[in-house]
Amino acid sequence: MKNQDLKLLYHCVYNLQYHLVLVTKYRRKVINQPIITKLEEHFKYLLNDRWESELLEFNGEPDHVHLLISLNPKVDPSKLVNNLKTVSSRIIRRDFPEQVDKFYRKPVFWSRSYCIITCGGAPLSVLKQYIENQKGV
Repeated sequence: MKNQDLKLLYHCVYNLQYHLVLVTKYRRKVINQPIITKLEEHFKYLLNDRWESELLEFNGEPDHVHLLISLNPKVDPSKLVNNLKTVSSRIIRRDFPEQVDKFYRKPVFWSRSYCIITCGGAPLSVLKQYIENQKGV
């Protein structure tokens, strides 16, 4: 396999990338440009400082956002997503009450659901072929 942008920990070498999609509650079109900017700022901070991970790319539309994340293998993805959603919801509701209160009466922002997909590296078919072609013991 070709050398990818591998990262090192004490006992492992890794390259884990995830595409995460977060959707607003009821798919309300509440996200505007100032909110997108604030979300990106806080996601970068949370991923770098709390999760030893990295936000590679970020963007969104009025009812959802996309994050491309390089994740540390010590991190449980479901716990990460829960933390990102909880903290960002509090911050957005605190900093943009006039925008968010138009859409929600209760203290909500994100839908409970999310989509997280592994990505990067070689296609599955190439990996299968590589493993099949390894010499047996």
